[in-house]
Amino acid sequence: MESDGEPSLSPRKRVGHFLIKLFGSALLLAFSYRLLFSDSNVFFVFSGSSASEMPAAKGGNLRRDSPSMEKTDAPYARLPEMALHLSKEDSLKEQCDLFSGEWIPNSSGPPYTNSSCSFIDSYQDCLTNGRPDTRYLYWKWKPYGCGVSPFDAEKFLKAMRNKSWALIGDSIFRNQMESLLCLLSQVEEAVEIYHDETYQSKTWYFSSHNLTLALIWSPFLLKAEIKDLGHSNYDIQLHLDALDNTWTSQYNKYDYIVLSGGQWFLKTSIFWENSTIIGCHYCPGKNLRELGMDYSYQKALELAFRFITTSDHKPLVVFRTWTVDHFEYGEWYDGGICNRTEPYKEGEFSRDPADQVMRGLEIAEFEKAAAIGLEHGTHLKLLDIYHLSLLRPDGHPGPYRKLYPDISKRPQNDCLHWCLPGPMDTWNDLLMEIVLNEGHQRYSS
Repeated sequence: MESDGEPSLSPRKRVGHFLIKLFGSALLLAFSYRLLFSDSNVFFVFSGSSASEMPAAKGGNLRRDSPSMEKTDAPYARLPEMALHLSKEDSLKEQCDLFSGEWIPNSSGPPYTNSSCSFIDSYQDCLTNGRPDTRYLYWKWKPYGCGVSPFDAEKFLKAMRNKSWALIGDSIFRNQMESLLCLLSQVEEAVEIYHDETYQSKTWYFSSHNLTLALIWSPFLLKAEIKDLGHSNYDIQLHLDALDNTWTSQYNKYDYIVLSGGQWFLKTSIFWENSTIIGCHYCPGKNLRELGMDYSYQKALELAFRFITTSDHKPLVVFRTWTVDHFEYGEWYDGGICNRTEPYKEGEFSRDPADQVMRGLEIAEFEKAAAIGLEHGTHLKLLDIYHLSLLRPDGHPGPYRKLYPDISKRPQNDCLHWCLPGPMDTWNDLLMEIVLNEGHQRYSS
C-alpha cells in the first residue's frame, strides 16, 4: 500500500514463462514435498477444470496493473485452475500436517483486543478505523486430524528466556511482528529499544525474560537501491548476485531467524549482476531483456539459502511462505475491494497463477536448502501460511485502514495486509508450535 511503502503490482508477468514454470513447480511440489518432509505430509489434487468452471471470487482473474504503467490490450491468460486442494481423507491417514485444514467457528474470539494492545499500527487497527463487522474475529484454524494450541505467551517467554529473534522481510513481517508483540503483551509488554531513521527496522526488549525481538527491513533480501518517486512508484536497482548487508551483517546475533520474500518482487526492477545490467522485470521503453519477477525471486532465495546453510552460525531458521492479496474488481488504486465477511471454503477461490509460481519457487528452493542443511548442521523449518491465508479474504483492512467518518472519502482499500487482531495471529500460533513442539531443543535453557 502506498502509505506503507508497498509497491504497486505490475501487470506483465511473463505469462508464457509462467505456464512452463507453473506446471513444472506444481509437479515438483506434488512429488517432492512429501518425500523430503516426514513431518509435513501434504496431499495435492490438481483440478483440471477451467477457471470459468470454478466458483471464483467476484471479479474473476484480476491483472495487477500499476497506475504508472501503460495498459495492455492483450488479455492476461487464465490457466486451468491449479488451486491447491488438500485431501482431508488422505491427511487423516498420515501424521498431522499443521498447514492442511480448515477454518472453523471459534466463539471465544481473539486472545487480545485492539484496545488492549498498544503495538497495533493504525493502518491495521480495523475496528478503531470503523470496520462494522466482527465476524472475522471468530474463526480458528483446525488442521485435519489434530489441533493447534492457542498461543501461550507465558510458555513462549519462558522457553525464550535469554534468547534473541529476528524477523527479516517487508511490511508483512511488520504486521506479523505487531501480532506477536500483542500476543506476548498478555504476560509482559516489550519496550522499543531501537529504530532506524525510517522506522522500518525496530527492536524490542522483554526485560523480565531478557528476550530481544528485532524487525529487519529487507524487502528483497538482496542488495537494492530503492528511490521513492512518490505515489507508490519506485526506481529499483536490484543486484541479483549480492545479499542485503542490512540483515547478513546481523545474522550472527540471533538465535532464531524468520525470513521471507514478498510482494516487492512484483515491482518494476532493473537487474544487475557483476556490476552490469542484465535485464529487468517490466521496464517498457528501456530496451532491456525481460527476465521477470520469478527470475529475480529464484536468485534471491538461492543466494539467501546458500548464505544460511554455509554460515558457521547455526540458529533455527524458519522460512515463511508467500502471502497473497484478496483484491476483487480491481487493484488498490482503481477501486479494488475486499469486503467479504467470512472465510472461503475449498474450491470457492481462484487465484492468480503468479502467486502459485512464486510459492512453487519457494518450495523448490527450500527443499534444496533443507537437504543441504542436513549435511551442514543447519536447522531449517517451513512456516507454510500460503493456503490457510488464501482462505481468509475477510481478514484485511479494506477501506478501514484509516478512520474516515465520510465513507465517500475513504482511502484506497488494503487487501494485502491484515487486521489485528485477525487471521495473522494464527501465523504466530503455528510459529510457536513449530519452534516449541517439533523437537527443536537446541537452545533450551
